[in-house]
Amino acid sequence: MKTLQIDLVSDIACPWCAIGYARLEQAMEQLASELSFTVRWHAFELNPDHGDQGEAILPALAKKYGRSEDEMRATQDNMIEIATGLGLNFGKMQERYTCNTFDAHRLVKWAAGHERQTELKKALFNAYFGNAEDVSDHEVLARCVEAVGLDVSEAREILAGEQYAQAVREDEAAYQQAGVTAVPAFVVGNRYLISGAQEPETLVNAFREIASEPEDGSGH
Repeated sequence: MKTLQIDLVSDIACPWCAIGYARLEQAMEQLASELSFTVRWHAFELNPDHGDQGEAILPALAKKYGRSEDEMRATQDNMIEIATGLGLNFGKMQERYTCNTFDAHRLVKWAAGHERQTELKKALFNAYFGNAEDVSDHEVLARCVEAVGLDVSEAREILAGEQYAQAVREDEAAYQQAGVTAVPAFVVGNRYLISGAQEPETLVNAFREIASEPEDGSGH
C-alpha cells in the first residue's frame, strides 16, 4: 500500500486548523483501504509578537480585521457549527483570550520524538477552543501533556529552558520561505501544497490523484 506523507503547517490558536485536521481525519478514514498516511505537524504563529497580556478574542479579532464584534461573533458562530458537526469541542471559543503559542509549539516538536504529536495537538486545540484555557500557561501545557500520556517532568524541563526553540523558529522560517502565508496548509509528499481547511471529499480526490502519479524515477 502506498504511503502519503502529509506535513501539516498550523497554529494552536487557529480554529480552521482544528477543523482542517478533523476533515483530514475523515479523508484518511475514507482512503484507509487504498492508502496509508504519515502526518507531521509544523509550527506557524498567527501572532508571533504576542506579549504576556491576553485580549478578549472578539474585540481582538474585530481590531485585527477592521470589522465589528458582531460580525466576528457571526463568523465564529459559523465555525462553532462546523466544528461541532465534526465532533470537536468549540464550546468556549468566544470566551478565549489571545495568547502566545510558541511554548506549545516547542512541546509539539518534542512530542514528535514520542509519536504523540497529533494527540498533543488535539489536546491543545481542546484546551483552547473547548475550555478557553491559556495555552501559553505552563500549567495548562503540563495538563495537556499529562492527558496524552507524555512525561510531565520532562515537559516542565523543556518549558523552563530553551529546548526546541531553535527547531520551531527554523520550521516557521522554512515554511514561510516555501510560500506558506496562511494556515492550515497541507504539504503532501514534499511536493504539493493544499491550502485551507478543505472538505474531506476535496482531500480524498487530491490524495488519490497525487498517489496515482508515477514516482520520479530520475533520482532527483
